[in-house]
Amino acid sequence: MWHYLMVYDRRRGEIILSHAYRRSDEALEARFTAERKYSGQSDIEVVVLSAKSRAELLRTHGRYFKDAQGLAEAALERVES
Repeated sequence: MWHYLMVYDRRRGEIILSHAYRRSDEALEARFTAERKYSGQSDIEVVVLSAKSRAELLRTHGRYFKDAQGLAEAALERVES
């Protein structure tokens, strides 16, 4: 299992930091450090996501990997279906 630290800028719709860890404790330590660094910035989201592979992460948490237009298109597809 891999643990991915993701720092996501919601306003810009992009990942500003991403790092993969084998050990969950290392990923959580990095998360806490990033949370301190970005505290007070309401548009910044700091998370650790776990997945067997990056491909699985893309499938389960794809919104982090789409730009603003891609997110809008995906939302429109859900409304139209």
